[in-house]
Amino acid sequence: MKQYKFKINGNEYNVAVNSVSGNIADVTVNGTSYQVEMENAPAAPVQQAAPAVAPVSAPQPAAPAAKPATGGKAVTSPLPGVIIAVKVNVGDAVKAGQVVAILEAMKMENEIQAESDGTVTAVNVAKGDSVLEGAAIVTIG
Repeated sequence: MKQYKFKINGNEYNVAVNSVSGNIADVTVNGTSYQVEMENAPAAPVQQAAPAVAPVSAPQPAAPAAKPATGGKAVTSPLPGVIIAVKVNVGDAVKAGQVVAILEAMKMENEIQAESDGTVTAVNVAKGDSVLEGAAIVTIG
């Protein structure tokens, strides 16, 4: 098992590559296990770690890009997980405390709520997307 520490957009992640079987890697990110499919599975075991962690962090780069483009305030993911429902669309008026998405993390459903009143200017995720802690879910202007 190889262990790595990554810092992505100011957030630290402890990543352990537990095993690789074919093009599927079993990784643990901050205590949460993921089965990661690799596009180009490496031939040598020494090189398995680098491709295995790339898909875990893939959703993150899209999230910060939405913040400056809209000028609104992003509602972010409090922890890594999978989006199981998006409850709003661009243009919807929302109130503080209204559920904008549902995130499954550690086998629990977490309601992601708007922090303030406003209008949804961007929806940065879709059902089934994996997100990291701090990723923008929606932007409210």
